Parts: sequence; structure tokens; C-alpha cells
Amino acid sequence: MIRHIVFFTAKRREDVETIRLSLTRLGDIPHSLAFEVVANAKVDPLGNDVDVVVYAEFADEAALAAYKADPIYDETTRLVRPLRELRYSADFRSTLR
Repeated sequence: MIRHIVFFTAKRREDVETIRLSLTRLGDIPHSLAFEVVANAKVDPLGNDVDVVVYAEFADEAALAAYKADPIYDETTRLVRPLRELRYSADFRSTLR
């Protein structure tokens, strides 16, 4: 299983909810086994810079590639890119069951 985690920070505080709502559209792409978009709870005592988190699971690299190739992915990227400051992404093969 491939886990896909993306962290976003907003340029402006008032855009956090717009970013989160826009990213939920990615859940309409059919290739993920699990998908969610959440606002960071910001309860970590050492750092709370991240505003929004995207978490998804995919059966394999081909499913992740198909997800990223979907037109909805490009549309969502165009909507969110001007509003975000930073984007950090990690994709990894999970050994957890």
C-alpha cells in the first residue's frame, strides 16, 4: 500500500478553509482506497505551521499515478496553488497492515 500525505500552508489565514474545501474535490478521483482532507488541529507544542493535510492510500504506484493524472487533480492544483504558501508531499510504501 502507498500512503500519500501532503501538507499545505496558506498565504493568508482567511484562505485556509477555501484551500481545505478545494482539496476535498480530490476525493472524487476514484483511485484511492482511503482519502481525507482536514484542517490541522494545531495542538503540537513544538510547531503548528501546517494548515491543511491531505491523506490518501493507494493499492500501488500505478493507482497513485492514475490519481495524479486525473483532470480533477490538475483543476484542483490550479485552484489551490495561488492560495498556498508551502506544499510538502510524501509518498511511501507502508508496511503496516
